[in-house]
Amino acid sequence: MDVGERITFSPNMPPEVNQLLQAAVIASSVDQARAENLFIQAQATDRHCLQTYFALYKFYFYQKRLADAERIALSGLEESARQGGFPSDFRRLVREPKKWDMYANEITLFYLYTLKALAFIKLRQGQMVEGQLILSLLQQLDPQDKSGASVIMDLAAALEAQQWN
Repeated sequence: MDVGERITFSPNMPPEVNQLLQAAVIASSVDQARAENLFIQAQATDRHCLQTYFALYKFYFYQKRLADAERIALSGLEESARQGGFPSDFRRLVREPKKWDMYANEITLFYLYTLKALAFIKLRQGQMVEGQLILSLLQQLDPQDKSGASVIMDLAAALEAQQWN
């Protein structure tokens, strides 16, 4: 069944995974349970396909299932680090900045984007200190702001200012 392209994922994604993700995107507006099953099926089809982590943590985030979104984001960080041959612990990456090129390829950029997502999830969970810590470390890992984390940093600053007013 060809569902068409609703969202452009990675061009080198296996076609069967793309098909499942496209079907999940379509289902997500009408049948969340079916969408979740399709996202999980896509991930089970190819656990190495980083886009399945992205799609699933985003789905959970929009469903306000923040603990699930966090779990999948952490899994995505682990998988991308495994594929990229670098430590998954962002604290360790920051301690050895010259050793890792976080702009090297799609894998390292996925790691940065997912780390940004994790920070946003933490902020939404009300874990301001942890979210701010991740953003601070992300700023060191991504000084060119290729992940767009500055937008989340601005949001975090606004939230913090709101707390004091």
